[in-house]
Amino acid sequence: MLTTEQRLHMLETPQSLVDLVIDTDAYNEIDDQFAISYALCASDRVRLLALCAAPFKNERSTGPADGMEKSYQEILRLLKLAEKNVPVYRGSTAYLPDEKTPVVSDAAEALVRLAMEHTTEEPLYVAAIGAITNVASALLLKPEIADRMVVVWLGGNAIDWPDNLEFNVLQDVASARVVFGSGVPLVILPCQGVVTHFTTTGPELEYWLKGRNPLCDYLVQQTVDEVNTYAKGKVWSRVIWDVTTIGWLLNRDGSFMQDKLIPTPIPQYDHHYSQDSRRPLCRYVYMVRRDALFADLFGRLAK
Repeated sequence: MLTTEQRLHMLETPQSLVDLVIDTDAYNEIDDQFAISYALCASDRVRLLALCAAPFKNERSTGPADGMEKSYQEILRLLKLAEKNVPVYRGSTAYLPDEKTPVVSDAAEALVRLAMEHTTEEPLYVAAIGAITNVASALLLKPEIADRMVVVWLGGNAIDWPDNLEFNVLQDVASARVVFGSGVPLVILPCQGVVTHFTTTGPELEYWLKGRNPLCDYLVQQTVDEVNTYAKGKVWSRVIWDVTTIGWLLNRDGSFMQDKLIPTPIPQYDHHYSQDSRRPLCRYVYMVRRDALFADLFGRLAK
């Protein structure tokens, strides 16, 4: 079990090159592709060891297994465009049946293996940008990895938001409860109330990215195509949610976001957070500096 001093050290923004795994429902919407691309272009700060496909179910999939497989294929497509070679693992085909039973998958087993190769002093960072089933399953398979990794999760809403009806947590509340209760050092990037203002527009994307390289062209076109399914002919802006997890890892001087330490909240099945001051501390992002983070993202992608 971590001491308070060890936990606080692990929750500091990394000051050197770190090992990273991204757990992503990449086919769900366009922000995952931006986050993956950002990490691929930030090799001076993160060493991307693996990409894990996460389950999801919405209008773009028939169920969690289909969502996971589509995400797996989307990751491969993105790596080909970026001309990068990173191991990719298929993840959970179902959500947790309860808080004690893992869903065994290649992704969960890879997370266990990679975490066990790290230490409290040099942990594995996991950017979780979807339903957190794979990470929860890994923690259930081998609980001691909680002392060897840091989970940076885009999920849930702001603590003072009226509800916690957010897509990533809503799909698998049991997994969120497992991760939040595991003792793993946790960084939370809330959606509604915090990351909601990290938005961009078509003209901005075209100005900074269009024509720069095949990956940039793909990101621009995918974003515009997706938005046109619901806002064609209307004024629009689009939240690029998942980029903020990579942004936290690069937030060495505080230029991209501000955060604070709070007791780890408790996700409840009635879709709100409850609080217990005795819980281990986590790091909670409460403000994102939109322009600074987009400037770094666009600059890295365009190169």
